[in-house]
Amino acid sequence: MNKTEDAGVKESGMGRVGVLLLNLGGPEKLEDVRPFLFNLFADPEIIRLPSPLLQKPLAWLISTLRASKSQEGYKKIGGGSPLRRITEEQATALKQMLHERGVDAETYIGMRYWNPFTEEATDAIKRDGVEKLVVLPLYPQFSISTSGSSFRLLEKIQAEDPEFRKIDYTVIPSWYQRPGYLGAIAGLIRKELDALPDPNSARIFFSAHGVPVSYVEEAGDPYQKEMEDCVKLIMQTLDRPNAHTLAYQSRVGPIEWLQPYTQDAINEMAEEGVKDLVVVPISFVSEHIETLEEIDMEYREVAEEAGIHGFHRVPALDTDPAFITDLADMVQESLDSPQIKLEDVYHPPERTKLYPQEKWEWGLTTAAEVWNGRLAMLGFIAILVELMSGRGLLHSFGLL
Repeated sequence: MNKTEDAGVKESGMGRVGVLLLNLGGPEKLEDVRPFLFNLFADPEIIRLPSPLLQKPLAWLISTLRASKSQEGYKKIGGGSPLRRITEEQATALKQMLHERGVDAETYIGMRYWNPFTEEATDAIKRDGVEKLVVLPLYPQFSISTSGSSFRLLEKIQAEDPEFRKIDYTVIPSWYQRPGYLGAIAGLIRKELDALPDPNSARIFFSAHGVPVSYVEEAGDPYQKEMEDCVKLIMQTLDRPNAHTLAYQSRVGPIEWLQPYTQDAINEMAEEGVKDLVVVPISFVSEHIETLEEIDMEYREVAEEAGIHGFHRVPALDTDPAFITDLADMVQESLDSPQIKLEDVYHPPERTKLYPQEKWEWGLTTAAEVWNGRLAMLGFIAILVELMSGRGLLHSFGLL
């Protein structure tokens, strides 16, 4: 920022403004895949264990076993995730639009599991002397495992860093209900529909990233409700007669995840006689492995085999002008509105239970704690035995 710009910001009474964009991150090269997976599974919001001592050993084991299979997926999309590049393009577009509106804000990217890490972003924010910060997760719907995990990390950084703690900030918890966002999604769907010979007969198929059912039923995660509300609002905004379906993708392991699962839903729609699917990757605002490989390749093949030959995928928002406009609107509205702090975002008064879990979840008595520890250790030993033997429950579910 030059002296003229600095003076303009100071005159506004706002001080130096920063916008911190939060996202998942992704491996940019094949050799990044294993350490990326380790960071992912070492997060207690992704795999919840009764003892933190087990977190890193289990993350090491899973990342080591899954690295080769995951690398194959990234090879199919060019050898790495485009998520960082696209997020940087979004940040640049947002900064430019804010500047055009007279808001001299700097944008920062904080990835949860890969470069540039959130810690790098907060260091840059301090170094630049930011006085007013808007924290904007690039997840339209709140979940423990996405926005919640990033917010928890920011709370930790605040607790450990007095300098960062001094920065005046506000948080945007979730924003799936915003007319600008809904209009941007509806516009992309409308464009895909209008390219079909019979637009009104196509099934609009929303595929969202799944979460374990326990997150919703036991930990109070609002993700499922927000996702269902989001789809309803998009269909109202679209205002077309098409039938629609919501399903959940990317489940891992034998535990129950939100249903219906994407693959099952595709097969059911084929049985209903659906011929054209307009697929909307509703959880994602950027193209990455789960859109480019999982949806475009794996689920397209499922649809073809089931008899649905019209598989039309709506692109992710990326730098769609309507989307960037709404991001800029959000930032400006946040700067002019009462502040929302990190401790306020977990849907009070029934605060979503983030890690560490409350004591009752693993037992209050000494005996209960002992047995919880024993069961966890037995499970860990079972994984090691299965690894050596080459067969077992996890192999049957494709985890090993």
